[in-house]
Amino acid sequence: MLRLIADATPAMLAYFEAGTLLCRFANARYAEYFGKQPQEILGLSVREIVGERIWEQISTYLQRLEEGVLETIRYTRQAPDHEGRKQHMEAALHPHVIDGTLVGVVALITDVSHHHLLTQQMLANEERMRKFAAITTEAIVLHRDGLILDGNDALVRMTGYSIDELRGSPILDYVAPQFRLKALQYMRSEREDSLQSAFIRKSGELMPVEAEAKTMPGEGDEYRIVLLRDMTANIQARQHIDFLAQHDQLTHLPNRSHLSRLLEKTLTQARSQQTRVAVLSLDLDQFKAVNDSLNHRAGDLLLCELAQRLRNALRPQDQVARIGGDEFVVLLAENPSLLETEALATLLRSVAEQPYQIDGTQLVISLSMGIAMFPKDGNSPEELISNAEAAMHMAKNRGRSFVQFYTPALEGRATRMLMQEQLLRQAVERGEFELHYQPQLHLDSGELAGFEALVRWKHPHRGLVHPDEFIGFAENRGLIAAIDHWALREACRQARAWQDAGYPAVPVAVNLSAQEFRQRDVVQEVSQALTHAGLDARLLHIELTESTLMQSGGQVPDALHALKALGVGLAIDDFGTGYSSLAYLRKHPIDRLKIDRSFICDLPHNPDAAAIVSAIVQMGHSLHLEIVAEGVETLAQRELLQNIGCDMMQGFLVSAPLPCEQAQHWMSQHCHPLQRQ
Repeated sequence: MLRLIADATPAMLAYFEAGTLLCRFANARYAEYFGKQPQEILGLSVREIVGERIWEQISTYLQRLEEGVLETIRYTRQAPDHEGRKQHMEAALHPHVIDGTLVGVVALITDVSHHHLLTQQMLANEERMRKFAAITTEAIVLHRDGLILDGNDALVRMTGYSIDELRGSPILDYVAPQFRLKALQYMRSEREDSLQSAFIRKSGELMPVEAEAKTMPGEGDEYRIVLLRDMTANIQARQHIDFLAQHDQLTHLPNRSHLSRLLEKTLTQARSQQTRVAVLSLDLDQFKAVNDSLNHRAGDLLLCELAQRLRNALRPQDQVARIGGDEFVVLLAENPSLLETEALATLLRSVAEQPYQIDGTQLVISLSMGIAMFPKDGNSPEELISNAEAAMHMAKNRGRSFVQFYTPALEGRATRMLMQEQLLRQAVERGEFELHYQPQLHLDSGELAGFEALVRWKHPHRGLVHPDEFIGFAENRGLIAAIDHWALREACRQARAWQDAGYPAVPVAVNLSAQEFRQRDVVQEVSQALTHAGLDARLLHIELTESTLMQSGGQVPDALHALKALGVGLAIDDFGTGYSSLAYLRKHPIDRLKIDRSFICDLPHNPDAAAIVSAIVQMGHSLHLEIVAEGVETLAQRELLQNIGCDMMQGFLVSAPLPCEQAQHWMSQHCHPLQRQ
């Protein structure tokens, strides 16, 4: 029975008589460790069994027993196994005592190599975690049942408290009051997703943070490890992007889209209270002469000074916006009468026409002004702004520095718009459009990344017309779908033709309007265009605006996912000028962001512009999006964009938009034969 029990134990077991240290019993595992059978080592001494090397390690422990230390002696020794690997052996020498006399020793030896390895790994992990916690810029705090246990150096830097001040205090004491209930629920439910909150610094200021917690096993009880990210810079960057999306970058006045929202809100209130609203359209007389005679910088300084004067002259409840070029719109709320409106218009004109000192040169300008009144002259923001502009153009026709109220007699402008619509319809029917192609390059290698196809109108009287002059009009008149349809098919056809001719198989990007997504089966249209041209879907990119992306209540999300399933690339054009939420970029299968040229033009000298572009690049990369910079015109801009990690660029530094034949010649000159192959 003793033999059975001894051989079944996983440890090595042996019994030696006192004095002689001769082996009187050993289990099979003990004997096998020394390469023998149990019966072979019976009668041998410890020294004969273990050999000289091991004897030197253990003899002192056995000697202590011989000297009368009648208690269990434990020790650990290292020894290589038969394959040369280091083993850790843990031994316990139990004295066998009868009537106070040592008669034998029981040796119990266990291989603890595995436990030692686990311990070393745990220590190594703890050391790695300690180093990570020390170098990371994100704060780490550990708490159990809401009481802070520990934190890293970043927590000290971020909050201003020392670890000793934090340790043992409730973590909720440092959460801003308006977030405490949400933080308590987050903690009690042991959620592990991210939580937006705010931390109270030692100085008393609030620091916006994003918290992410994990529940970890610990000695006796679980604890929570919380990662805190300071979101101050992110929030400031987003606020700045939002500001730029709603404001003119030069004057910091509200832009056209922001003005439309302000005016819509004002009109809603005016309808409920049955009050008047005045819209004033202001335009500088002969502003082009300022740019031509001085320079564009002088023109910009003049516009900024004028914007400041208008803002200072208005009442707190009124608004002024710059909607483009040298055109401003003033919104007068709170029931202005005709006399009050005319008086304020006269004041604005007087203030604006005071002399300016621009770069040492004195300038005097004049304003032409048109006024439309709600509800008499229009019922919507678009109608009021349009009628105020019509009145302003009439004022210009009368000469300089005139103020003109809108009258129905100005409907001649509508006649001109009707003629414009007829010409555009004829252009669609007669195919009076052509595509120009602007190259896009990889910033790191300088290789051709693709082309953007840009539509031009071959006007019967004016020649080649830029899309800025007719695309918006075509959208308002319901003609944009036909233009988009033609441009899509033509771009696919040309891309395939270049590919067949041996030129690089690179993507071509086509802009599609929001109406295309709302009113047509855009997926079927794209699929048919690809099939008709025989073009691989991967060589077509669809560019859409942020406003199109925002229309998630309709067919847009389904259409985008269906296009992605086809293999078509999707890009957001003019990113940063709209008013979209960054959450939309996560919801939709977007591949690429194109930073609007208005952000690029001030690089590298404008720190704000550089910070915004860098933030867009980092944010885009965090969402696994490619970033394209539009409007790159200088080597300094290219160098900065390359340094901050922007992927691609397009602009006049590479090439202006080129007609088909010139684009083909450009490829012949710039594309390496290997790339063509």
